[in-house]
Amino acid sequence: MFGEWASPYNHGHNYALEVTVTGSIDPITGMVVNIKTIDDVLDEVIVARFDQKSINDEVDHLRDRAPSLENLMLYIASLLGVGVLPPETKLASLRLFESELLYGEYRHQNGKWNMTLTRLYEFAAAHRLHVPHLTNAQNEEMFGKCNNAAGHGHNYTLEVTVEGEPDPRTGMMVDLGAMDRAIETLVVDRYDHKHLNEDLPEFKEKTPTSEVIAEEIFSRLDGKLPAKLARVRLHETARSYFEVSRGLAE
Repeated sequence: MFGEWASPYNHGHNYALEVTVTGSIDPITGMVVNIKTIDDVLDEVIVARFDQKSINDEVDHLRDRAPSLENLMLYIASLLGVGVLPPETKLASLRLFESELLYGEYRHQNGKWNMTLTRLYEFAAAHRLHVPHLTNAQNEEMFGKCNNAAGHGHNYTLEVTVEGEPDPRTGMMVDLGAMDRAIETLVVDRYDHKHLNEDLPEFKEKTPTSEVIAEEIFSRLDGKLPAKLARVRLHETARSYFEVSRGLAE
């Protein structure tokens, strides 16, 4: 279950925590809350408790439970419960980054709390944006340089998000090693260093826009991961990404 993280020796992470609160805009100050007030609360309640600490050994709450990303989010949410944040605000969500390649979200939606875990992957692939029943002039006008006959490439970043409840024994909602293996096999190894139009049958009859690629990846992964797939987000460039989520896919 824990793989390399099951070493008897501790290992560290440079965690990054995002906290979102909601509230009404004060007609006098024009703010929901003074950000400095939020900073002070987080520094006192969260940062001071965890920063530069061995979580297993120095945080009492986690002495007898796995300090997984999921358990950390649950604990942080409890620390920011009633009476801790300014009264004019309400905790809406947490996003906790364990690394650049793994983060969790704990969000209040539709009257209940929902937890997700997101893993990042990379692959490089080429494609050509061209619609066969359009003229060359129409394709060039629609797609510009992306209609280049030889194709063009991207270094894609793929975010795969799963949802569920953490196992009370392990503190994890998914076996990350099993998830990695499934995604590497079904998507990364299949698409990496390929010309999508030419090499992959699923795009023979489709124009492989990033919207279509994201939709295809969601379909390929849905039901084949060790946790419920919630979202696929495909970053084509630093400025654009394309998302398929459970609600939209059903």
